[in-house]
Amino acid sequence: MGVPGARRKASAVEIMRLRNRLRIREFSDELASHFHDINVEWISAMFRLEETDRDVLENPRARIIDPGGAILFVESMEAGIVGTCALQKTGPASFELTKMAVRASARGMKAGELLLRAAIDRGMHLGADPLYLLTNTQCASAVHLYEKLGFQHDADIMSRYGSRYERCNVAMRYRA
Repeated sequence: MGVPGARRKASAVEIMRLRNRLRIREFSDELASHFHDINVEWISAMFRLEETDRDVLENPRARIIDPGGAILFVESMEAGIVGTCALQKTGPASFELTKMAVRASARGMKAGELLLRAAIDRGMHLGADPLYLLTNTQCASAVHLYEKLGFQHDADIMSRYGSRYERCNVAMRYRA
C-alpha cells in the first residue's frame, strides 16, 4: 500500500495503454475553440495574455493555417481534446512551434510528448528551417520535454525572434 496522497510513477504498460487511447487530430474550424480555450487556460494561469496571443488565438485560420502553418490537437478517447500545438510560418522556411498546451486534467497521459513528436514530424515535412520555439523558464517541465526531443537552447533564435513575447526568456532550435 502506498503513502496516502503520493503519486506513483506509471509503469511502461500503463504508459502504452494511455498512448493507445490518444490520437492526433488536424485543425478544423470546429476545433478552433479548443485551440483558443486550452491556450488561454495555461497562459492565464502563469502569465498574462499578450496582444500577439490574442491575435493568433482569435484568428487561427488567418494567422496560422492560411499562411502555410499547421495546428494539431491530441484527443483522448475518454476526455476529448486535451491538447494543442501550432506551427506558425514566420519566414520563407522558418516555423515557430507555438501555442503548445495540454489541459491540467490530462497531465501524466503523455499527451504532450505525443503532440510534440507529431508537431516535429510535421515541421520536418514542411521543410522548417529553422524549427524553433520561444518559452519561459517557469515552464520547466515543458523545457525538459523540448530538450528530451531534440531542441537546444539557441542565442541566435533568441536575438532574432525572442522579442515577440514579453514573457520569453528561453529560445530553442530543433536539431534533428
